[in-house]
Amino acid sequence: MARVVVVGSINMDMVVATDTFPRLGETLFGTRFSTFPGGKGANQAVAAARLGAEVTMIGCVGADAFGEQMKQTLAREGIDVSHIRTGTDATGVASITLSGGDNAIIVVPGANNELSPADIDRASDAFAQADVILAQLEVPMETVLHAARRARELGKPFFLNPAPAVALSDELVSLATLLTPNEHELAIALQTPAGWWAEVLSRMPGRIVMTHGKDGAYFTQADGALVHQPGFAVEAVDSTGAGDTFNGAMAAFWHLGIGEAARRANAAGALSVTRAGAQGGMPTLAELQQFLAQQDPQS
Repeated sequence: MARVVVVGSINMDMVVATDTFPRLGETLFGTRFSTFPGGKGANQAVAAARLGAEVTMIGCVGADAFGEQMKQTLAREGIDVSHIRTGTDATGVASITLSGGDNAIIVVPGANNELSPADIDRASDAFAQADVILAQLEVPMETVLHAARRARELGKPFFLNPAPAVALSDELVSLATLLTPNEHELAIALQTPAGWWAEVLSRMPGRIVMTHGKDGAYFTQADGALVHQPGFAVEAVDSTGAGDTFNGAMAAFWHLGIGEAARRANAAGALSVTRAGAQGGMPTLAELQQFLAQQDPQS
């Protein structure tokens, strides 16, 4: 069982479905309202936990009903929530309007912006016991960088999912054992021209796994040879959370090697789109094993 520490965001997603998007100043009736636990950090923690990892979540929520609900949701997944701090701001939320297959999203980070380097220091025991540290960019950059430095001091693999996409500092790139962007995020994170991803991967062998939707993922071996890990054909219902599922799986299966981890992460991501909701679609280890056995009886 891999021990994974996730440093990241915890949000409540509030989703409204409507026939048309409202114009400025207009009030419309919606057709459906739902709330879903979310945030890239929480999503990736749930994905790793369902796939058999022992997960500790480091994050910050508000002293409100959403914050308590999010902690309870994570705890029910078997995740250690003892390092989720209650901040002064409200729990982060994402307000999502859906109409005709399109969406408009407003994210209010709230307490996520209060996650600090001191929170990383307070979780020193969890860092020391971890097999993988996993982070994203929905919490302050100084906190992510501090986590990366701490992981390096302890000799722990540090995985960074550079999303939302921003240009990364040279120091953060050097500290990352593995970057897991999609093609768009890769170009922004490393400030390279669009379409140059194969060359970028060859310059950082074994340190980038680039996701490419239903096409699967790409990485390079130690000798710079490009490897395509194909995706798995499924009937998609909701692609929300597929990337987070992939990242949680990469952390959970890293001990099997980059190639096998990417294969299983692709399969987990494929399974996640067959059901609605970010966390709702994330598979268990048993479901993943059954799916892989159906795809390849020798697996």
